[in-house]
Amino acid sequence: MTTCREIAAQMVAPGKGILAADESIATMSKRLQEAAVAPTEENRRIYRELLSTAPGLSDSVSGIIFCDETVRQTFSDGTPFPQAVRALGILPGIKVDTGAKPCPGLPGETITEGLDGLPARLAEYAELGAAFAKWRAVFTIGPDTPSRGAIRANANALARYAAACQAAGIVPIVEPEVVMDGAHNRGRCRDVTNEVHAAVRTELEYLNVDLAGIVLKPNMVVEGDDYAGQSTPEEVAELTVTVLRAWPDDLAGVAFLSGGQSPERATANLEAMQSHQTPWPLTFSFGRALVSPALAAWHGDPELIGAGQSALIDRVAANGAAARLRAELQSA
Repeated sequence: MTTCREIAAQMVAPGKGILAADESIATMSKRLQEAAVAPTEENRRIYRELLSTAPGLSDSVSGIIFCDETVRQTFSDGTPFPQAVRALGILPGIKVDTGAKPCPGLPGETITEGLDGLPARLAEYAELGAAFAKWRAVFTIGPDTPSRGAIRANANALARYAAACQAAGIVPIVEPEVVMDGAHNRGRCRDVTNEVHAAVRTELEYLNVDLAGIVLKPNMVVEGDDYAGQSTPEEVAELTVTVLRAWPDDLAGVAFLSGGQSPERATANLEAMQSHQTPWPLTFSFGRALVSPALAAWHGDPELIGAGQSALIDRVAANGAAARLRAELQSA
């Protein structure tokens, strides 16, 4: 039986990252509408199959995160998504949280929900073929946020989720995201990210979560999107890796989220990370930064499926090359 440690190692294999195609039905429908595509269940299925079957995807992608709808759908030939992507050399994953909701007692802050019934759902997802799962906690920087209460509550939920995943034989992607919303500078993002990570590490330890069997999916340390200036890739890399150095050596790996950055900026920042020595791989788990170009190129036209796949592969290959850069630098 493959262990969580073995699966996690596959997920962060050299030069490979994780494709996040796990938008909720509502979010995916909105994006389809914006691309002038009818937001139907079948079009959502076609789009996810377009992404999954892009030629050469497995060269730079180790896994794809799906939502509940997709993991129950099939490719056009009738093969269930989890089995179909495994046959293509890619691990199937599943988003198991049910979203960030207003947190009682903390006005303006959120708590990610989905713990109720989670062990049973994980057992079902394992039966369906899922190899890993994802849970996202959201932290917004403001004058008085995130509060200690919001940090602690979300860190505890992440740890409970991670422990439940490992009990089910599924690798948890642990995603504490400090979002870019706001006018804060990168120093403030560094401080908040550091505080959030410290709380998450503590809660994971309390619940005996094996760090060698998880993948951390953090934000990069960047300024808010309303801040006047923009950090260079070298500045982002320096502060981000400084925060990450507090994680133990046995962590399986780090797969960054793009967090609303442009595709080009996310790739440039990932590339800059590779010049820093760390005991774990630094790779990507991007969503919009990979799939938005594909959606724009396809926009629902059956004749343009190839164009959509080419747009996806262009971005995936660029990030795969960035993730491989460390090995190339070390061998030079």
